[in-house]
Amino acid sequence: MKVIRILSRDIRDSFKGVIRNFSLSLASISCITITLIVVSISILLTYNVNAFADNVQKDVTIVAFMNVDITAEEKDDVLEEIREISGIESYEYQSKTDIANDMMESSEDLKNILSQYTEETSPLQPTYLVKVKDINKIGNIAAKIEKIKGVDIVKYGEGMVEQLVSIFEIVKNVSVGVVIALIIVTAFLISNTIKITIFSRKREIEIMRLVGSSNLNIKIPFIFEGLFLGILGSVIPIIITTYGYTMLYKKFDGQLFSPFIQLIKPTPFIYQISLALLAIGILVGMYGSFKAVRKHLKI
Repeated sequence: MKVIRILSRDIRDSFKGVIRNFSLSLASISCITITLIVVSISILLTYNVNAFADNVQKDVTIVAFMNVDITAEEKDDVLEEIREISGIESYEYQSKTDIANDMMESSEDLKNILSQYTEETSPLQPTYLVKVKDINKIGNIAAKIEKIKGVDIVKYGEGMVEQLVSIFEIVKNVSVGVVIALIIVTAFLISNTIKITIFSRKREIEIMRLVGSSNLNIKIPFIFEGLFLGILGSVIPIIITTYGYTMLYKKFDGQLFSPFIQLIKPTPFIYQISLALLAIGILVGMYGSFKAVRKHLKI
């Protein structure tokens, strides 16, 4: 009970401290707000870029063209060997008729040409469409499929896929690095702003020392002040993130520039980002206060 009573008093004193030093507190809150807005934008961009990269990689398909005159028994043998290859997520068989129907739907000229053929006389090659679990292993899996008896040729956009994967890896690493760098910069800016706030109250701390307050008792109210500043500074970034991203998603109908670039659905994405912003604001505010009190006032 005593601990709860002491904590309640410290929280009350911290809140009063924020109100008493409103102008300096406002400077800290403004710093937190501005930097968290930048962090929010960076996180939103990073997650959407990474989601786009993952979707592109998932859509990459190995197309195994089989011999034109392959028999039903040989087709089943090819399937059995494909099943034995590790790292394959899914596979789909397309007969000559399936391929012809898809092609005829896309062009009237192709429809006139292909409609003259039957399943037996069609020059098209039946295929297996294979998706892999790990895009980095697509080359090895494609090479194994190509060695299967009955498979004529294998295509998956070789060369271009490897370059695409490499570019996406660079983008992911850079975007994550930018977010981490922004969080560090945020911590530095907020810490320095809070240092000014606490330095202006040096006399108040000296009085607390003179009346016998321990170092811990002096630090705790300031740490709680940092917590309050972090919460207050997170409010506007959370509102902008929640409503801004939702409006953007609705305005562009969930896509950016083209249907190929899909945005992440707002729910529960915006709530996860909002919690992350609140956590960053609180942690950075508390850390900034703690560091400022300990180092710059030599408590």
